[in-house]
Amino acid sequence: MIDISHIRQDVSELKRTIARKKFECDLDSIVELDRARRDCIAKAEKARGGQKSTNEEMSKLKKGSPEFLEKVAKMKQVAAEVKELESLAKDADDRFKEAFLTVPNMPHESVPDGNSENDNQTVSTWGEVEGDYPHATPHYDIPWFEKMIDFPRGVKVVGAGFPFYLGEMSQLVRALVNFFLEEGGKNGYREVHSPIVVNAASAMATGQLPDKEGQMYVDSNEGVYLIPTAEVPVTNFFRDEILPSEDLPVKRVAYTPCFRREAGSWGKDVRGLNRLHQFDKVELVKWVHPDHSFEELDSLREDAEGLLQKLELPYRVLLICSGDIGFPHSKQFDLEVWAAGQKRWLEVSSCSNFTDFQARRANIRFRDSDGKPKPVHTLNGSALAIPRVLAAILENHLQEDGRVKIPDCLRKWFPSDFIGP
Repeated sequence: MIDISHIRQDVSELKRTIARKKFECDLDSIVELDRARRDCIAKAEKARGGQKSTNEEMSKLKKGSPEFLEKVAKMKQVAAEVKELESLAKDADDRFKEAFLTVPNMPHESVPDGNSENDNQTVSTWGEVEGDYPHATPHYDIPWFEKMIDFPRGVKVVGAGFPFYLGEMSQLVRALVNFFLEEGGKNGYREVHSPIVVNAASAMATGQLPDKEGQMYVDSNEGVYLIPTAEVPVTNFFRDEILPSEDLPVKRVAYTPCFRREAGSWGKDVRGLNRLHQFDKVELVKWVHPDHSFEELDSLREDAEGLLQKLELPYRVLLICSGDIGFPHSKQFDLEVWAAGQKRWLEVSSCSNFTDFQARRANIRFRDSDGKPKPVHTLNGSALAIPRVLAAILENHLQEDGRVKIPDCLRKWFPSDFIGP
């Protein structure tokens, strides 16, 4: 959540800033809820003060005296008033907190204005997008594709979007995971193996709730959610904790399966590996000092880019505009790999700075030089999402004989130079 001072000190500027995003919230109503909440709390505190004074007066009187009995009667009345005012204050506080959760993070000043993904800016490219790919074919049209990635049986066992990876293809997925994790370790990220379900408090802390309920799988009996990304459990690792300032930045890398309902996704964009309900991903997460968070965002992005370069996959970096940036994001870069067979870009990473938005929700702080606890800044980036990276490898590295050349960086974990018949 944002710093509440923005609501109380300059709501007009907050309106202007948030208007740059596609999200809507009734800031005027939230301001009034905050005022009502503070008024109720003040009345309850005043009543508790009166209750304390009456108690002190009673302590000086002889028990059973007329004056004492008069105070007892007054105390009952005051206690009832305090109870009612505390209940009103709690209700007002709950209403404000619920409404306050609908306020998105403010986009950084360097985020370009825009209305949709069409207004995102290409800030750099790497590799030969229009290079020589004489044998490139959409991965789902490679003759042996469905012999190694079985979608029909996934539909039988679960439903659409849950394929089986078989034999060498399963080994290739594992090789990619191992490569991403090892490279993360080389770049200073400590590996963590996390839960793949989280409670509502964790999903709220990172901004999945209340923004993305429709995209998450939920177990209503247990009140837990299957994670859409390792960002959620890993970021919450330090929830309600104070980190030593000398430890910042703290860096973690995690592999998990991820689950997204992707409601309403149809057509060519969901063919093959382009959009799945379950997919594997390696995530980079940082907790950093606020003074350095945008420098850390750049280095995070470079860490993700380095993986694509070693895989010899052309890509572009997009700076996401204000109309397309996520609810909890302050600044966001997307990495899109070039899939030569489909002749289109596929997003494989999103590298984001959430500033103190997630940290305030999760109560993750550090002690600054003045000794006072302050929110850290949190960042995360995919490094990388497996299915679309795999699709690009299959398409870009397809050979004349129908086999796919395996990138050299994966040979440590994959037993052959090629995959295919």
